[in-house]
Amino acid sequence: MVQTLKDSGKKLAILSNTSSPGSFALGKLRRYGFDPEHFEGAVTSGEEASKHIYSNYQGCKALLLTWNSDSNSNIEQFLKQCGDIELTQDPEDADLIIAHGMHVIRGNLNDNLKDISLGGLFSNEDYKVLDPVLKKCAALRLPMINSNPDMVVVMPGGILAPMPGKISARYEELGGKCAFFGKPHQPHFEACIEQLGLTKDRVVHVGDSLHHDIVGANDTGIASVFVASAGVHAKELGLNLGELPNDDALTDLFTRHGIIPTHTVPLFRL
Repeated sequence: MVQTLKDSGKKLAILSNTSSPGSFALGKLRRYGFDPEHFEGAVTSGEEASKHIYSNYQGCKALLLTWNSDSNSNIEQFLKQCGDIELTQDPEDADLIIAHGMHVIRGNLNDNLKDISLGGLFSNEDYKVLDPVLKKCAALRLPMINSNPDMVVVMPGGILAPMPGKISARYEELGGKCAFFGKPHQPHFEACIEQLGLTKDRVVHVGDSLHHDIVGANDTGIASVFVASAGVHAKELGLNLGELPNDDALTDLFTRHGIIPTHTVPLFRL
């Protein structure tokens, strides 16, 4: 599909809720069989969040909730793009909190601080370790920056695992304030459209999440293609890969969520 679109003169760009910088998102394409040269670029939530931190929090201390180093190799690049930011694990010492991943509170090698595990947060959404930290941060009115607002990710076997969007939702429940970067927020879509250099009537967004992909496209005023059988709603629709639900099932899904895409396909392929 990507090759066909490129050969027909279409411009392609990646719009992603990964905490990784755009260069990392493009760099991963070859392992999935795609040519990075077919894309104009990648706009990621991590990229946009790091730009915001660089512009507003230089010389500050951040409490970083992130992935362990074994599962994510781009953490150092993310921090580099944030600029002059020092890490701390003490809310009393922090100026902001960054929701970047689900495994650890990042340590600081300069101060001999090892990563603090967030326990079962990612495996079974257990907030036992994180809740006391979030409560302290909320009481101190620390701003949270979310670099990946996804609520869940589809794991092998169709299992849904929580993502940093869940941390931010929890923080807001406790009275904290959060700035989000990524889908479904309109500036994320606008940044991608600007990269494409096209008018909105010439752009369509393809995605599998009603609440992130389709809401964002609708709010931005561009067409959307909802991929039904691969992603977060496949299990809800009772679909196997490649199956398209009937009209009644789709109507029920869209009514239940209050979100309607422009088009629906089983998979984004020829």
